[in-house]
Amino acid sequence: MAFARSRQALAIAGVLGLALSVTACGTGNDKKSDAAGSAECAAYEKYGDIDGKKVTIYSSIRDIEADRLAESWKQFEKCTGIEIDHEGSAEFEAQLGVRVDGGNAPDLAFIPQPGLLKRFVDSGKLKPVGADTKKMAEENYPADWLKYSTVNGQFYGAPLGSNVKSFVWYSPKTFKEKGWTVPSTWDQLIALSDKIAASGTKPWCAGIESGDATGWPATDWIEDVMLRTQTPEVYDQWTTHGIPFNDPKVAEAVDKAGTILKNEKYMNGGYGGVKSIATTAFGEAGIPITTGKCALHRQASFYANQWPKGTKVAEDGDVFAFYFPAIDPAKGKPVLGGGEFVAAFTDRPEVQAVQTYLASGEYANSRAKIGDWVSANNKLDLANVANPIDKLSVQILQDKSSVFRFDGSDLMPATVGAGTFWKGMVDWINGKDTATVLNGIESSWK
Repeated sequence: MAFARSRQALAIAGVLGLALSVTACGTGNDKKSDAAGSAECAAYEKYGDIDGKKVTIYSSIRDIEADRLAESWKQFEKCTGIEIDHEGSAEFEAQLGVRVDGGNAPDLAFIPQPGLLKRFVDSGKLKPVGADTKKMAEENYPADWLKYSTVNGQFYGAPLGSNVKSFVWYSPKTFKEKGWTVPSTWDQLIALSDKIAASGTKPWCAGIESGDATGWPATDWIEDVMLRTQTPEVYDQWTTHGIPFNDPKVAEAVDKAGTILKNEKYMNGGYGGVKSIATTAFGEAGIPITTGKCALHRQASFYANQWPKGTKVAEDGDVFAFYFPAIDPAKGKPVLGGGEFVAAFTDRPEVQAVQTYLASGEYANSRAKIGDWVSANNKLDLANVANPIDKLSVQILQDKSSVFRFDGSDLMPATVGAGTFWKGMVDWINGKDTATVLNGIESSWK
């Protein structure tokens, strides 16, 4: 009987297949919807004939952010007929190299470290962008951003999402109840921390566990403080090895960060002591703010995606953030940030078309409307940015007077920035002294 059912199923499948082939006759493998050629698709005609093509993308973007990513280019897929196949992984930084070396590279990757991007360029794996992508990127992004993905005069990828990292998250409701004031200087931040600690609550919470990327949140702390204890020029020297990693200026910044991160009176609200920072997942690290177990969490704008469902992010909401105060106001208002770059391992026409689209104003506004996303794209309309933290971030990124610097570990060679620096910060949190950690990182910089 099973055999008879199988034969019957095959017969039905054959009839259906014949009917489908007749229906498709004259259209090939076209996937464009009925909307193609309509007014809503007019902006996508410039990408040429990519109907029925497929482009693979690999990134570290997962969960709800990955769902939003898929939604953000749905109209592009609908109007052009292209299929974008995105895969996000918690082991992205480690696995991308494995895939590339194994001959299984994705068409595109969203690479958040310029140092890692350069490594693939140096090994001859990445393709320079096409003329259309280069033109689109130059029209839509500040020159400072484009230099991060330019190697030996060749441009390898436009920025995509961006973030501002110089934020401290808190609960407006708790602050109001306790009579606490948002600090505007470093001294005020420390005074507030002491006040909260004296009340019996650990003022700060943090977490640096992130799979193969464990340690990166601590490097952000060091970079933010480095920008506050030194000039932007010294910061640039540090990220390019113009000064050694174990320079006294770097040690000063690490020790300054340690007055918070390695302070048992301050850390780690909701999770334990200082050493618990190393095993607390970065995505869960700030959650104790919502239950009153900690009050402060230094983390980037993208942390807006990590709060429990239903959490209101606003000045009068459940959580909000304030600017991580400058230590020396004479040095200005430094801002640390980061972002991804859309890099290509193949240069087929459809791959170049997707690269160009992702650098466009249409894409930036499409993604922004979905929520919880920031970009330095100057075509991004603030009216499309609903989240107040994101709106503030975009204003900072589009402000030409901001003293902005890219994430330092991402600028360094990948073996250092995404290697010994990450690992060194884990050792540092676990009790290793500053000098030993910095000497180890310096010895790895070849």
